[in-house]
Amino acid sequence: MKREGRKRKDLKVLEKRRRRAARLFKKQKKQADIARLLGVSRQSVSHWYEQWSQGGTEALKSAGQTGRPPKLSPTQLKTIEKALLEGARAHGFNTDLWTLKRIAKVIKSLTGVSFTIPHVWWLLRNKMGCRKTITKRPAPRSAPMI
Repeated sequence: MKREGRKRKDLKVLEKRRRRAARLFKKQKKQADIARLLGVSRQSVSHWYEQWSQGGTEALKSAGQTGRPPKLSPTQLKTIEKALLEGARAHGFNTDLWTLKRIAKVIKSLTGVSFTIPHVWWLLRNKMGCRKTITKRPAPRSAPMI
């Protein structure tokens, strides 16, 4: 079974849902009914109610994007993509074989940002939409046993 990556939550949709809950709080609806209606847990509604009762609808406003900001901008990602399409030889390698290690070197030279090999793979798959496998040097094969 293929595991899907976590989808980024739409912060505006989540805030809209909390504001809808606030309107229902004003109408004095039961928290359990609100939870069922909005398809969320009772604990979430209880938490929202506490925030709403202390600060009104403004207290349910979105705090904005969370987490660490990305190290690479969308422009830098486009630059990297363009460089990869030029081929490995265009960047000083003696063959056109792209490896994760080579891609990491190109990213470092173009942006000044260093990434680990696993993160380069993650970046290619999740931020740049690369679905092809990156070529690795084939392992030496031993003679088949007969």
